[in-house]
Amino acid sequence: MSCDAQGRPRRFALTAGQAGDCPHAPALLAPDLRPGQRVLADKAYDADYVRDQLRQAGAEAVIPSKKNRTQVIEHDEEIYKNRNQIERCFNRFKRFRALASRYEKNASTFLAMVTLGAILMWL
Repeated sequence: MSCDAQGRPRRFALTAGQAGDCPHAPALLAPDLRPGQRVLADKAYDADYVRDQLRQAGAEAVIPSKKNRTQVIEHDEEIYKNRNQIERCFNRFKRFRALASRYEKNASTFLAMVTLGAILMWL
């Protein structure tokens, strides 16, 4: 999921529970990237292909480097403090009991419930 600066959901995609988030990041970010935009993400998104996509779009990556990165890439600590907006967005979805307890077992129905929850957050 990606969200805006106010913590409202912008884009989301369903993936397998054991799948990592980073491989899906380029598809979620691409439609909304603009020059000068800042993209805040945690260490899990510290991948060269994500950083390259942001650089090509003219966006600034505010992503801390993983411990195993050979060349540490600096990021703005003050801006990074706002990364909790995505966590707050996920917590807002938990207000909807059907989403929080995963009543919908079918992926398409669950995605429809997530979409409905996102619409309600924007109203």
